[in-house]
Amino acid sequence: MSAPTSPPGPVTADDVLDAVHAAADLLTGALDRDWRVPAGGLDWDCWETVEHIADDLFTYAGQLGPRRPPLDGHVPFGYERRRPEAPGLSVWADPKCGNAGLVQVLEACGAFLAALVSTTPPHVRAHHIFGAADPEGFAAMGVVETLVHMHDVAAGLSLGWRPDAHLCARVRHRLFPDAPTDTDPWATLLWATGRGELPGRAPLHRWRWQGTPGSEREPHVEA
Repeated sequence: MSAPTSPPGPVTADDVLDAVHAAADLLTGALDRDWRVPAGGLDWDCWETVEHIADDLFTYAGQLGPRRPPLDGHVPFGYERRRPEAPGLSVWADPKCGNAGLVQVLEACGAFLAALVSTTPPHVRAHHIFGAADPEGFAAMGVVETLVHMHDVAAGLSLGWRPDAHLCARVRHRLFPDAPTDTDPWATLLWATGRGELPGRAPLHRWRWQGTPGSEREPHVEA
């Protein structure tokens, strides 16, 4: 599939919901599977990875929630790891409610982030380790976390997962401004997050996105 020809637009609250709903729909078709199998190449199992997606959506919403969002750290929700290799989380699903309960947690956390993105003024900035971000930046982060970690989950559960190319192009444009724009957007997003290869490009073993809006980024200086 070739890259979309239309220029990428902004990443919105609706994009967050679209990504999360697509993930939830795919997972709902696999409720009878064992989600305690490894998620792709991660050290986490599929259950933990879906919890991680939900937790990211929740904590990104939390960064935008205070009237004066923090610029020097995270809103101090408590978090812990429930085993040494597991992700550190503030949000977990009740295991007694099974896979369907975890999907509900995922959708709820996606709705939290979408609500904060849609109601937070665009001039607001909040801390992220990859740069102080605006509401659009947090929306894009939530979309990327959902898309690429669902790639991991889909690999673990032997499911097909290919997100909308235009959505991939928008989040690539917002968070990965140095990524190629003449390649398939989904393949490029996987490459940019260390999960795939692109012709003529070396695999990335270390990567980061740019949370700060483009007009506020410091100019890149070659060493």
